[in-house]
Amino acid sequence: MFSDQNLFQFIIFFILLMSIPTFILSQFLTSPYGKHYRSNSGTAISPPFAWFLMESPTLWLTLLLFPFGKNHTNPLAYFLISPFLLHYINRTIIYPIKLSQKTTNGNFPLNIALTGFVYNILNAYIQTRWVSHYANYEVDELFWLRFVGGIVVFAIGMMMNIWADGVLMGLKSQGGGYKIPRSGLFEYVSSPNYLGEVIEWLGWALMTWSWAGLAFFVYTCSNLVPRALSNHKWYLEKFGEDYPKNRKAVIPFLY
Repeated sequence: MFSDQNLFQFIIFFILLMSIPTFILSQFLTSPYGKHYRSNSGTAISPPFAWFLMESPTLWLTLLLFPFGKNHTNPLAYFLISPFLLHYINRTIIYPIKLSQKTTNGNFPLNIALTGFVYNILNAYIQTRWVSHYANYEVDELFWLRFVGGIVVFAIGMMMNIWADGVLMGLKSQGGGYKIPRSGLFEYVSSPNYLGEVIEWLGWALMTWSWAGLAFFVYTCSNLVPRALSNHKWYLEKFGEDYPKNRKAVIPFLY
């Protein structure tokens, strides 16, 4: 019989496995949203609604599943799930609201939003089930050491991500098309928002010290690192000689 544990392990394996073709295909195909949007990308919806739709499972499914885990009364489980929920409160609610206030145009392919919706169902399931059910806090003597170290990494990444998103939305609100982002981390990389998110989920993987957390981090890298490179190439093609020559794609001084 296919048990919950079998399902949990299967989804982890599936996400890790899918990281490989995602990384490879992303070298040749860039998801057509944001600056890469194409008019032939199919049915489109507004970007704020798209972000709300595809990120929403990380909130409602997490809150639905958490009470059914054997650790649901353990305070450590609440400490551990809090950064995950904090990120997705921002991404599901706050970010779309800010986006709708800063810009009134733009399109987001519905099929991309639905793909993200499905991924977030799978990912929210394994993260929540690990924290609320499969983690064994009673024998984890290094919990606080990993949590403190991981939360510092996570907080740094989240601040980078939110700051960079704010800069990009500010440029959009000025109108007149795309502009070269300046100041701060934008002087070093083209996509500090993606760098911040990669760092966030590295911190999460450290906090949870689990295959579920590792799968999330690996898939994030396989998806966002190639997209950051696509963004970098797009900036170079659009702005040519005006674009800073020493700026890398996503990793300062390296890549």
